[in-house]
Amino acid sequence: MRIKLLIVLILIVFVTGIPFSISIIHNKKSIEVDLVAINEVVKIAEKNWGKVSEDTFQNSDIKQPFSIIDQLGNVIYKTPGNQFNNVYDAIKNRDTIIDLKLHDEVVGKVIILNNEQQLVEQMKSELGTFIILVFSLLMILCILYIIYIYRTVLKPFQQLQYFAVNVARGNLNMPLNMDKNNTFGAFSESFDILREELNAARQREYESNRSKKELVATLSHDIKTPVASIKAVSELMLMRAKDEKVIKQVNTIYSKAEQINLLVTDMFHATLEELQQLKLTVTEESSELLIEMIENVNYDHQIKYEPIRQCIILMDPLRMQQVIDNIISNSYKYAGTKIEITSQIKDGYLELHILDFGNAISEEELPLLFNKYYRGKNVEGKSGSGLGLYISKYFMENMNGEIHCNIRKDGFTVVLKIKLAS
Repeated sequence: MRIKLLIVLILIVFVTGIPFSISIIHNKKSIEVDLVAINEVVKIAEKNWGKVSEDTFQNSDIKQPFSIIDQLGNVIYKTPGNQFNNVYDAIKNRDTIIDLKLHDEVVGKVIILNNEQQLVEQMKSELGTFIILVFSLLMILCILYIIYIYRTVLKPFQQLQYFAVNVARGNLNMPLNMDKNNTFGAFSESFDILREELNAARQREYESNRSKKELVATLSHDIKTPVASIKAVSELMLMRAKDEKVIKQVNTIYSKAEQINLLVTDMFHATLEELQQLKLTVTEESSELLIEMIENVNYDHQIKYEPIRQCIILMDPLRMQQVIDNIISNSYKYAGTKIEITSQIKDGYLELHILDFGNAISEEELPLLFNKYYRGKNVEGKSGSGLGLYISKYFMENMNGEIHCNIRKDGFTVVLKIKLAS
């Protein structure tokens, strides 16, 4: 539709220009030669030869410019605006030249200007100006049309290209701007609907995967706790059993429990990269809940702890149980000694100090303990994945708390700083 409009405008410009050009040519008419007036000028000049002046030809009817010269080419008289130079130029310009005679002797000449050359030059100038204006107008129309094409066709496609690049890179949150008045408005709207559907599908997939990862992490924790209890009870039974058959059966139970523990650890290791998606729900809880968590891992009464001061703390009970499980399990595994737990309130935190009395690690290893997959030099022959303290640090920081370790002369200490409710 708009291309047809441009063609119509161009035709209008050309159709308007043709009659205008014809009118310019038609209006340029040369002055008609008036023979009677010319004869009268000749007679007046001959009659007044020698005393020709501006007043001599006041009553003349001649309309063409003319000049009067003598035999030597000197100008005796010329009409106002007449650009006479010499006889040679007059001949070249095809001017009318008439001799002036006095007593049958030529005394001068009357040169009547031919204005056809001047009219041709003027006509060329006007036509040239008109052609320039026409082409300028056409150029402006073309430029405006190019701008229109860019804004209505090219620019939307450039936006669509930019949109497609974002979609290909997975950036589905950037909408595609739409203009209902644009030719491609409905086309753009369809692509934006596609983006919204892809974004919704991705969000559903994200939520589904997150739920699966949270389920795996939770099950890993829930399975490891009873498995650890089975292993602890099995060890106790092995220490007390004397019958060879019983010892063999208990060893089978212990080995299967260890196998389950390794499988659960591998499963947890597979979900570690998704750990950042684990959701914590921090609530205000009583510090008495920490006693229950400690008792949940107090196998064979190896943990000695002082009463914990009553206060309200900020934590996620499920994640805090995982933290305590990880730390106590490490002490059982690597220290193999009794465990003492003390507490104090300091600088807005409830601090739990978990102490064991095994062979401590070196000072050089201390900054590396919370790194993913790192295991100390004292772990030879003991199973593990190097994830316990890494996960514990993640949970403590996301509960607005802290965790750090100290080396003592007689053992190793882990400090949990749990934020007090304001």
